[in-house]
Formats: sequence, C-alpha cells, structure tokens
Amino acid sequence: MSVSAEALEAAYRWACETELQAFKPGNVSVYSEGHGMTAAHFRRSASASAPELCRTETCLGERIYRAVAATRHVVACNTNLGIVLLAAPLIAAAQTRRSGETLRQSLSRILHASTVEDAEWVYRAICLAQPGGLGEAPAHDVRTPPNIPLLDAMRLAAGRDRIALQYTCDYTDVFDFMIPRYHSALSRWDNEGWAAVAAFSGMLARIPDSHIERKFGPRYSPWVSEKMVLLEKTLSYAVRPDSVLGLLRDVDAEFKTRGINPGTTADLTVAGLLAVRLEAIFTGTGRG
Repeated sequence: MSVSAEALEAAYRWACETELQAFKPGNVSVYSEGHGMTAAHFRRSASASAPELCRTETCLGERIYRAVAATRHVVACNTNLGIVLLAAPLIAAAQTRRSGETLRQSLSRILHASTVEDAEWVYRAICLAQPGGLGEAPAHDVRTPPNIPLLDAMRLAAGRDRIALQYTCDYTDVFDFMIPRYHSALSRWDNEGWAAVAAFSGMLARIPDSHIERKFGPRYSPWVSEKMVLLEKTLSYAVRPDSVLGLLRDVDAEFKTRGINPGTTADLTVAGLLAVRLEAIFTGTGRG
C-alpha cells in the first residue's frame, strides 16, 4: 500500500499536536509552557520539519538533518531532535512497507539498512540541535566523523539514551508499551489527548527518563516515578480524566521548579502516536 507524502505529513503533524494537547508534567503543552518554550514553538517546529521527514529522494540521515535544520530556521531552541530521530524511521518504514509486512517489520528493515552516511548526517543534526546534557563520549563522539553505520552508533549510545535504544530493539517502548496503553485509555475515555497522558505517565512511572538523567543523574528518578505512580492510580479511578487536572498542575509546577523536563518520554509519546496513526492508515480505520 502506497502512502502519499501529504498523508504522512498529516499523520506526523497530528502526532505532534496530540502530544501538545496532553498535559504531561514537566513538559510543554497547551496547558503549560516551560523551559523557555511554548506550544507555539512546537507547532512551528512540526510544520517546518514535516516536509523534510517525508522526502523520498533523501536518505534517512539526511532527512533527520534537514528536519532539524528546518526547525532551527523557525525556532531558536531544540524542540524536536528526539521527535525527529524517532519519526524519520517510522515514516520511511511507512513509505517502503512491503506486502505482508507490519509497520514494525518494515521499521526493522529500515534500521538495519542504515549506513555510515546516515550516521554522518545524524551526527551533524545532533550538533546543530545542541540537546541539553550533550557531553563527550569516549568513542564515536558526535563531534567527530563516524566510521560506523547509524545503527551501530545507536547501539553504542543505547545505555545512556532511551531514543538510541529504540533503534536497537525495533522500538520496543513504542510497540510493546505506548501503543497498547494508548488504545486502552482511548477505549475508556474516547479522548486522544488524555490517552496520550496515560501512555506518557505509564512509561515515566516505570522507566527513568534519559533526558532527566543526562542533566541530573539518577537522583530525581525515584521521585519522578512516585509522582507518576500516583497520577496513574488517580487516573485509574477517574470517570472523567479532567478531574485530575489539579494534580497535574501541582506535579507540573514541582517538576518545572526543579528544572525537570521528561523530554525523552515526551518524544516517545509522539512516536507512539505517529505509529498509531500510521497503523490506522494501513488498516483503513482512519483514526488511532
């Protein structure tokens, strides 16, 4: 099944917008700005990066670089490096999916076919974005030209970066957790934004956010997990999810007062939403 660039761009923009509609403590959303960024920054970033991610004439790594460069042209901060790193292979997988393949199988094929050239472009993208907590690696530092394929470079970073880890396990966090959790919450509340909150909080309750740990080390991770466990428990009793808005505002304020931004978990939420929408396109349901 061939998917048009327009449909893929729309799916990507929907995923980015739905994530913004989700009140995710510590992150930017329509409910709360933070870390010098607003929802408008993320909307401009999604619009600028969408066409570059869907180009068929460029390799995977170049798409990532061009999407980051387009973002930097419209906003003066790193809003979406992690989103772009996760979205580009998913979109490429949707464009090249073979008959009988699932989205995840096609994704695996894309990741395993990555090249040294892809790594070169991605290293350039990371240096351009200047993500928070970017330090020096003892080997294959992004500031030096790579001599290994992108997948191998991601394997080297997987122990310290949850986005890199996804490349090595065919997006296990997305397909084995985010998507099922999203569908479960959507069937309960019939609200895409609140389903995204459930997916986000569920993951952050269980898995330390690598963006937080790059900045602060592990000292906040148990506390953040406790807050998300409380949110999960409160949501489990909620007939109407907006009844937890008071708790969300309190936790959001606590996180932002300490400079805590679960950015990796937010990026994985976007990837989960994008995968949901791509799978809906393939099955003809039209909705995640």
